[in-house]
Amino acid sequence: MNILIVEDDTVIADAIGITLSQAGYHHVHAKTIEEALNELNHNHVDAVLLDINLPDGDGTRLTRLIRKSYLPAPILVISGNSRVDDRITALGAGADGYLTKPFDRYELLAYLEAIIRRANGHASALIKAGNLLMDLSRNLISIDGKFVPLTQKEYQIVNLLCMRKGAVLSKESFISHIYGGIDEPDSKIIDVFVCKLRRKLEKSGLKNARIDTVWGQGYVLRDEDEENEAEAIAV
Repeated sequence: MNILIVEDDTVIADAIGITLSQAGYHHVHAKTIEEALNELNHNHVDAVLLDINLPDGDGTRLTRLIRKSYLPAPILVISGNSRVDDRITALGAGADGYLTKPFDRYELLAYLEAIIRRANGHASALIKAGNLLMDLSRNLISIDGKFVPLTQKEYQIVNLLCMRKGAVLSKESFISHIYGGIDEPDSKIIDVFVCKLRRKLEKSGLKNARIDTVWGQGYVLRDEDEENEAEAIAV
């Protein structure tokens, strides 16, 4: 997924960029409204992280321009302004969320995943891949309606794969997602976790979805139903 960071403070933008990269997101950076609009008009963007105070105008203006142009990207405002009026103005202009600086990086990722989930039709907190169903609200995995017992780390791997379905995720992304920078082991441990996870899912009857290895890059969750539907539309 490609995230647009609209932030004139390079230090903050770089810090956000590192957090996104560690979580498996691609990102681009714009310092002004003009640069942001250029990026939105010429490249696919899955979500926008937007500062309110920009050199060439108010971020709320950019929010209105994005919504007026019917661009589908969800918008998370990140601002040092904590007043209720500022939140109401931003949300009223079309923002999907409002996060106040300073913030914890895990809070940022949680907000970002939530607005992307809603934008992709996962507001019910259910994500489907083949006959696998992930219930984000209850932290449960089921296949054909039957609960699949997973360890906490196996669940976290499936969680990240489902949230980034179709995207190749590096082993480092999984390490960051699971351990959060605390006593992180060698990334090769992810190969072990994925191997055990595949066996469990296969024994539970997983169909029309699979975890593929992309050599030299990482792993990706393929949803064969969605791929077949996309091919049919293309034809």
